[in-house]
Amino acid sequence: MSEMLHGCLADTEYLEVTAESGHSYGVWVTTPPGYADSTDPLPLVYVMDGNYAVGLTAPLIVTQADPYLAIAPYIQVSVGYAGEEAAQWAHLRNRDLVPPGEPVGGETLTTLAAARDSGAMTQAQVDAYLAELSDTHADVFLDFLANELHPRLRSRLRVSESGHGLFGYSYGGLFTLYAWLRGTAPFTTFGAGSPGVVGPDSQVFDLVEALTERGADSAAPRLHVTLNELELLGDVPIYRGLARNVLSVVEALHSKGRSQDVSSAMLQETHVTGLQASFLSYLKTCFTR
Repeated sequence: MSEMLHGCLADTEYLEVTAESGHSYGVWVTTPPGYADSTDPLPLVYVMDGNYAVGLTAPLIVTQADPYLAIAPYIQVSVGYAGEEAAQWAHLRNRDLVPPGEPVGGETLTTLAAARDSGAMTQAQVDAYLAELSDTHADVFLDFLANELHPRLRSRLRVSESGHGLFGYSYGGLFTLYAWLRGTAPFTTFGAGSPGVVGPDSQVFDLVEALTERGADSAAPRLHVTLNELELLGDVPIYRGLARNVLSVVEALHSKGRSQDVSSAMLQETHVTGLQASFLSYLKTCFTR
């Protein structure tokens, strides 16, 4: 792990990490208002897709000082890709955020073909995107976050023993949902924004089916799921399918007796604009004082 370097975002430092898998990651660490004047240990909130998401989510750390909200202090850890790979984040994320063995549905292939035909993607970009989807390793990336990155950050920062969060959007939301279903420590709250459950044969449904009903007195991590209205009601087929599948997942979780562990919100956004609103919804729901 390299030393931390000051970044261009306020109260944010950047470091690069080489995982045991051999993959390199860029990590942005954003501290909250008053951090330098306090000695209190704080939970970490890990945010996926750091190359894109850090600029939209890290500034929301100031909500901890908003007198109209009651958001508890946290340190944000945005995780993305480093060096030359930063420009390839849009398809490298498929490798790290999608569960192993996740089917590539026909709707995905149709959407990629349409993007190629319209000029939004080149054939090379489509090929790279599908190549990463053919060999996905969310399990390896999750182990990196929990067993490599988290202990190293604890050695550098004032980190609490518990209360850590994990947030992701789209395929990042699929990853967060997968992590919640696996019950991965050290995370106790999970934010899944428009999770990319693209097909009805997703691995997620098997993981939900394998869940057991928990007792009323036992504690469990909190899952907060958001969807956007135009995903469900708009004219883009892949998003309508995603929304239907996510609703099916939520319904299955309720039928498993997990209602007290799961919260949800419908946002007035599109799939593109929903990331920041989804993260704020997660903070308001799972990080209240």
